[in-house]
Amino acid sequence: MPRSQKNDNFIDKTFTIVADILLQIIPMSSGEKEAFTYYRDGMSAQSEGEYAEALQNYYEAMRPEIDPYDRSYILYNIGLIHTSNGEHTKALEYYFQALERNPSLPQALNNTALICHYRGEQAIRQGDPEIAEAWFDQAAEYWKQAIALAPSNYIEAQNWLKITGRFGE
Repeated sequence: MPRSQKNDNFIDKTFTIVADILLQIIPMSSGEKEAFTYYRDGMSAQSEGEYAEALQNYYEAMRPEIDPYDRSYILYNIGLIHTSNGEHTKALEYYFQALERNPSLPQALNNTALICHYRGEQAIRQGDPEIAEAWFDQAAEYWKQAIALAPSNYIEAQNWLKITGRFGE
């Protein structure tokens, strides 16, 4: 049974109903409809913490999806799952692929910055302040790009940039 038919909570059921209506009334090719259905099922699985199932649906959505903008969101969500699983190198690969297709995706820039910042903190714990600074500088660059796209978002990142003297660079 497709995930879209298994939703138990009101919000998921409502989203599924609206999505099904949109699939019927918006002119789309069969490939676009197939991609959207897999994407929707992937989002539902991801929201329930069913990451393996979500990944399977996202990979299936990539097959028929040809629009670079839509592919960017699928790739971003795959990156999110790898981030949640602690697979930061894999996550970065998917965030970069998403940004190649959609450079105006501030959440991918933010998550890339978060991983760089985390790696900087790891370098400090390992006693390597020079490597840490390089990671922090990289995080700052990604956060500046994200903030430029979404100025009212990422307040903590803005504060970190100001406190560390990286905001105006």
